[in-house]
Amino acid sequence: MSDRDVRLDYLAQVLATLFPAPGEAWREYTLLPHRLVPRRLAPRSPHHRLLGRAVRVPVGEDSIERHLCRVLGREVRVTLHVRPARRANRKPVLEVHDGAGFTAFVKIADTARVRDLVRHEAAVLRMLADLSTEVVVAPRVLHHGVWRGMDVLVLSALPVPHRRRAVAPDLVTAAVREISALTPAAAHPDGWAWHGDFSPWNMAPGPDGRLLVWDWERFAVGVPRGFDALHHLFHRTLRRAGPARAAQACLRSAPRLLAPFGVAPGTARDTAARYLVTLADRHRRDGHEPFGSPAGWLTPLLEVPC
Repeated sequence: MSDRDVRLDYLAQVLATLFPAPGEAWREYTLLPHRLVPRRLAPRSPHHRLLGRAVRVPVGEDSIERHLCRVLGREVRVTLHVRPARRANRKPVLEVHDGAGFTAFVKIADTARVRDLVRHEAAVLRMLADLSTEVVVAPRVLHHGVWRGMDVLVLSALPVPHRRRAVAPDLVTAAVREISALTPAAAHPDGWAWHGDFSPWNMAPGPDGRLLVWDWERFAVGVPRGFDALHHLFHRTLRRAGPARAAQACLRSAPRLLAPFGVAPGTARDTAARYLVTLADRHRRDGHEPFGSPAGWLTPLLEVPC
């Protein structure tokens, strides 16, 4: 199946789950930016007519939209993200809009694995809400409950600029350092905390000079210092070079990249290797290896002597 077909097939499953048919009540939606490149499903506007025929979505009291109206205490409309190929943490993600505009993100835990991640993220964000951070801005939990047997996590929308800019390296370093200190070193002498998915698409420079960071599902403690910096480099390189070269970039750049976090040059490559093994092990435990077997993209690099 093509990427388009995979997305539309999953969208049909999501609509059947979140918008049970109520009879004759429907609302028209539009696939954006186009039905041939489906990325979002939004309530239809008059100017959408040039983008193809409408998608009819059932509406009623049993829909997720009406549930969100009840828990948020106001009328809202939702836009659905049309998700890509199968990933272990793929889930229905919605944007909530009200009279003031875009106000919240919603994550729906439609599998047991995703339920664990969503509950973990809710706990992490509540912890962060009680801490004072100078560099990192995380979403707030607006609601966390259960609907039709699925966890529903509603998060505040962060003030992401309309035009996203690249994050300055100094701001990345400052954010990694602050996140790593969220757990006292005495509790985990082997390292500090890490965000766990500190990828370029999970952050943006904020209007006040701080870093907006979302998707805290993989937050964990007890990892070597600098794992987030390595993750950021790996995924920034992955887009243009593939997993083997991205892994090679981590190993080669480790001394320079990890120096701000107090990692000695002599141990930096070992730290990078531990990060890459941790990432590969995460994919294995999730039952989904997007880069293929580590024997192809990682093992040959680790077997090369320093």
